[in-house]
Amino acid sequence: MSNPIVIAGGGPVGLMLAYELGLAGVDTVVLERRDQPSTRSRGMAVNATVVELLTQRGLMETLQGDGFTFPAAHFAHLWLDPTRLPESRAFAFAVAHSQLERRLEEQAVKLGVSVRRGAEVVGIDQDESGVLVTVRTGSGEETVRASYVVGCDGADSSVRTLAGIDFVGTDNEFRGIVGDVEVATDDPLFAKLGVNQTDTGFFTVSPVGPDVLRVATGEFGAGTVAEDVPVDRAELDEAIRRITGDVSTSGTARWLARWNPPTRQAIAYRSGRVFLAGDAAHVHFPLGGQALSTGIEDAVNLGWKLAAHLQGRAAQSLLDTYHEERHPVGERACLTTRAQLALLHPMKQVSPLRTVLTELFHIPEVNAHFVRMVGGLDVQYPFRYAQLPETVAAHALQGSRLGDVPLTAGEPTSLGRLLHGGRGVLVDFTTSGAHSGQAGHWAGRVDVVAAEAAAEIDATALLLRPDGRIAWATSDDTATESSAAGLDAALRTWFGTPVG
Repeated sequence: MSNPIVIAGGGPVGLMLAYELGLAGVDTVVLERRDQPSTRSRGMAVNATVVELLTQRGLMETLQGDGFTFPAAHFAHLWLDPTRLPESRAFAFAVAHSQLERRLEEQAVKLGVSVRRGAEVVGIDQDESGVLVTVRTGSGEETVRASYVVGCDGADSSVRTLAGIDFVGTDNEFRGIVGDVEVATDDPLFAKLGVNQTDTGFFTVSPVGPDVLRVATGEFGAGTVAEDVPVDRAELDEAIRRITGDVSTSGTARWLARWNPPTRQAIAYRSGRVFLAGDAAHVHFPLGGQALSTGIEDAVNLGWKLAAHLQGRAAQSLLDTYHEERHPVGERACLTTRAQLALLHPMKQVSPLRTVLTELFHIPEVNAHFVRMVGGLDVQYPFRYAQLPETVAAHALQGSRLGDVPLTAGEPTSLGRLLHGGRGVLVDFTTSGAHSGQAGHWAGRVDVVAAEAAAEIDATALLLRPDGRIAWATSDDTATESSAAGLDAALRTWFGTPVG
């Protein structure tokens, strides 16, 4: 099939998907309705999951000079300590999402991805062999024939609407303003750095550059104002006074915008040849970076599956696993952010509960549970292979994703480095290479790596999917009948029929 994959939306999720497809050699076109790359960014951080997924592709290296690592996380603005996790995981990284978008576009274009700006999807007509996409540009309308279309075009997704996929949930009675303010060094806003929580709502202040502060107000129970209604400086000042009582600023607003996030999820992430990812599939209150991490992992989950199918290495059933795996994760993100909202308002009523939770967070196991939850690190897909008897138990690691564990495979490397090519990887920790031979029939799809045993990995061999998920693992030192059957089932399920 020579028609390209069309991605609607050139934000971080759409561009991450484009990178994944470009890495696999799939012809890909990104259609972005904005004429120019965004220079304004509501989001200023990426959580541990995003860092780890970018590390798997070598993309974090391109961002190192654009931001900084910070070992912190929160649940409803109650602080957690990621440094106390018993396992090694990435820390969050502070970087403007607009800069992440630029870096992803640079790398995707290097792989041959085409990014067209000022182009909006306004029509979709799909049949058994492809999708006819109507695109509106500054010079009129045109059509593009695509093999598949992926809507990464935000909460108001045109693709989702055109595909007839319901977006169910609730709107929050909430009014928010966000923007950047250029200030002098003695500005009163510096006294409010961090999160300021009151019974009315919250006010956050954080530095984003020399003499520039990012401010955000959030008022619960206030009348919602449509996001396309302009915000002026007077309205920002009044919102800050309502929340804090007396804080003002002498600074100059560089830009201001509204944010009024609902909690909604698409009932299906696929309709025939149309898929949804990121905010087009799920939106919720922006707490802990879960919106971006859930969307980026949507992209990483879907990209290799689309490529495998288009290149004749996988049946349609592989594409079905996208919704099966990612819809519950989106649902969970909506749930955990709603739980945090319940701890933010009304403050007079929830303060006792917040105090008790703060005490609980000092317990290592509780802290670890919540750090993994808000960082998107607790996701584990319930893989079951029909080829195996029910009596064959899955390894405890199956379906999970590990951090960038250091390894020695002839030379120093890591799990993340092994995944840079976007292929599957069989890592054999046995000195005899007991589990390596089976993967030989999937050459070009699965790399085989002999590595020294790693204390952080409680297994003698792992089969990693291109997205880093552990498709199979064993603790057997030799290739037993059970372990061989499990590995064969995993290889066939995720990487198609063997060759030779």
